Amino acid sequence: MPRYRLTIEYDGGPYNGFQAQAGQPTVQGAIETAITGFCGQHVRIAAAGRTDTGVHATGQVIHVDLERDWPADTVRNALNAHLLGEPVKVLAAAIAADDWHARFSATGRKYLYRILNRPAPPALLDGQVWHVKRPLDVAAMQAGAAHLVGRHDFTTFRDALCQAKSPDRTLDVARVEAIGEEVHLVFEARSFLHRQVRSMTGTLVQAGLGRWTPDDVRTALEARDRTACGPVAPSTGLYLTGVDYDA
Repeated sequence: MPRYRLTIEYDGGPYNGFQAQAGQPTVQGAIETAITGFCGQHVRIAAAGRTDTGVHATGQVIHVDLERDWPADTVRNALNAHLLGEPVKVLAAAIAADDWHARFSATGRKYLYRILNRPAPPALLDGQVWHVKRPLDVAAMQAGAAHLVGRHDFTTFRDALCQAKSPDRTLDVARVEAIGEEVHLVFEARSFLHRQVRSMTGTLVQAGLGRWTPDDVRTALEARDRTACGPVAPSTGLYLTGVDYDA
């Protein structure tokens, strides 16, 4: 039974998150329905990460085991045909080793958070960015982000319902940059806690608005207390942009 590795992108707006839920539209549900339409199999896919409601992806990775040995391009094209009308698309497909796993074989994950920083609200990007009207001090946000890099107890930036066994994580990259009218926050780590990226983003925006100093971000981190976190950023601006694996 061959295993296929699929790279997908999706608009998370219409879905109640990635993970399949009875009676709710989900990204997983849309893909599994497409697989059934393609080959008649009823399967469960595995994903590198389970994104929340409204979160998007440009580089999500999943795997699926199919009974027939199809060419990888055929799998990609057939699934896209059956996903017609759904804001989910398969970008690439490849045969994977039998013991390769989309989630457990991953060595790193990359997220992008997009903020539209201008007075006027978005027309074309509605649902794709977080609109912040007041000017953001990107340098202050970057200075605050620098305190988050490294291995820390991220309890402050961990959702109360997070099921991870430990709050300790190593954040490899936390970068803030202005690109036109947008402010982009890039985070890279082996793994993240539930809503960690949105929590860190919301806190860094407080520094960007001048309500917090960059050192206040470090103080919040060191508090190891969820109540020390700033307001959590909305899901609309968050993207899973890539997943790393060993060669």
